[in-house]
This record gives sequence, structure tokens and C-alpha cells, in this order.
Amino acid sequence: MAEATRLIKKYPNRRLYDTQTSTYITLVDVKQLVLDQESFHVIDAKTGEDLTRSILLQIILEEEAGGTPLFSAPMLAQIIRFYGHAMQGMMGAYLEKTMQAFVEIQGKMQEQSRTFYDGKGVPSPEMWTQFLSMQTPMMQSMMGNYIEQSKNLFVQMQEQMEQNTRSMFKNFPFPPDQEPK
Repeated sequence: MAEATRLIKKYPNRRLYDTQTSTYITLVDVKQLVLDQESFHVIDAKTGEDLTRSILLQIILEEEAGGTPLFSAPMLAQIIRFYGHAMQGMMGAYLEKTMQAFVEIQGKMQEQSRTFYDGKGVPSPEMWTQFLSMQTPMMQSMMGNYIEQSKNLFVQMQEQMEQNTRSMFKNFPFPPDQEPK
């Protein structure tokens, strides 16, 4: 039996209330729910508005501020440029699929690494070093190939959209200096 989605209410005083445990929780607790892969929704206690994404973004912001950031400034700037852009919806789907592929590859690596455990369930340092030395280049190569294939598919899709747009507007009488290129 699957567990129901956990409901967390955010009150005007910015406190988060976990309705399952009947306690107030912090962003650290919400992060732990994410790490534990628990399903949850955060809603505004007054309006019922879904705040889940906002809370997750706050957690990411805190993680980015402390320790080693996952996103570089140029990458964040590029993401911002996609907001309001015609390709915004496609970019979100692309990033989601890429993350999904990365998680699947990581899962396969974890499965393969189980063969390097000693009898106590702990990998020997030598075996772990050997495993990672073989896996890291392979994973980088796989991700590089995936990104290259995605880029090529994206370019082909843009070219196809451009051709479709040209054919759609070819019968319109554009002045010579305003013809679609």
C-alpha cells in the first residue's frame, strides 16, 4: 500500500506545519523528506495555494549558498534567459529528462558497485578506487554522448520548426525588406 502524500502547511509567520506528525518543521526537515523520497505538498495555510516548488527552490538556494554550488553563474544566467522565451517549456522538459537520465545512470553504477563489497557489506578501499577509476571516464563519456545527441536533436527540431514557419508564411505578401529569412 502506497503512503498518502504528506501535507505541510505554511503559515503567515513563515512556519511550516507537518500535518502527519502534528509538529512544526524546518526547511532542513523538508530537505530530509526529499532525501528520503517521501511524497509531500506544501500549501499556504490561508489560501490553499501550492507552495511546494517555492519551498524546494528555497532549499536549493540554501544549498547553493553553503558549500560547493551545483550551478555556475553562467548556467544560472542562461536558465534565466529562457524565462519568457518561446522555448521555456521545452527547456524545462529537457532539463527534467536529462536529470532523469543522470539518476538512472547513477542507479546502474550503484548496482554495479555492489559487486565490489566485501563480506561485511563494506567495499574495500582498493576495490572502490578501482571501480571508480573505471566508471568515472565511462560515465563522463556516456553523459557527453547523451548531451551531444540531445543537442543535435534540439538543433534538428529548431530547423524543422523554422522550415514549418517559412512554409506557413510563404504566401503572405511581405515587403522585400521584411521578408522572413
